[in-house]
Amino acid sequence: MYFNDVHIIYYVFAAIIGLGVGQIVDWMNIRLPQYKKVLSRDIIAEYRMNFKPNYILMILTSLIYITLIYVYGIKTTLIANLDLIKFMILTPMLLSVFSIDYKLQIIPNRLNLSIFEIGIVFAFLYGLSNVAITINMLLGMITGAGIFLLITLVGGAIYGKEAMGFGDVKLMGALGIYFGFSNIIIITLVSFLIGAILSIILLISRIKKSNEYIPFGPFIVIATFISIYVPFEQIKTLLMQIFTLGLYKG
Repeated sequence: MYFNDVHIIYYVFAAIIGLGVGQIVDWMNIRLPQYKKVLSRDIIAEYRMNFKPNYILMILTSLIYITLIYVYGIKTTLIANLDLIKFMILTPMLLSVFSIDYKLQIIPNRLNLSIFEIGIVFAFLYGLSNVAITINMLLGMITGAGIFLLITLVGGAIYGKEAMGFGDVKLMGALGIYFGFSNIIIITLVSFLIGAILSIILLISRIKKSNEYIPFGPFIVIATFISIYVPFEQIKTLLMQIFTLGLYKG
């Protein structure tokens, strides 16, 4: 049986792997904020003592892996499968960013650095077939970090405090490697749009007070997943419609 030209066995494997990875994400969410290694010699003994299945993360990760297989398919060569592979590796790190930043208002440096390091490896692999892709990925890194750094510096100069955390700056720089110049701009715009909408909802519902800090990392993560699943041109058209109040005709 095939779904979108992919045999069902691949979906089953993706679902099983997703369950395991989801539980690893829960372990990451505990260890990283404590500045502890996720993988260490004592991990098995310590993990057994503190093991509690996180069914939400397990099921969510499993569903994401299944849908990634459906959207990107299984190709015949490694290079052709790079998009699928990089997003499957990026997924647990994005989920960890969302959870940690939402709960603790921080994005651990080790997490941002891991996203960056793996992104550089993928930039190299893409360069084996097309150097232009690697250049675009590196440009995406500079653009993503540059936009958010500018916002942070300008906001600090105007308001006397950080308008954006430096963890967000590092995250956007790292994500820029995965998505390139055009897509990281799209992620930036979508994250601010989602941030504005959800912040208004949180304030109106009184879940957050006007003087409370609202972490921006979760908005970046949501925008990133949208960019993973929705084609660039569709997001671009929708954003143009929104920002021009429907005047954009494409």
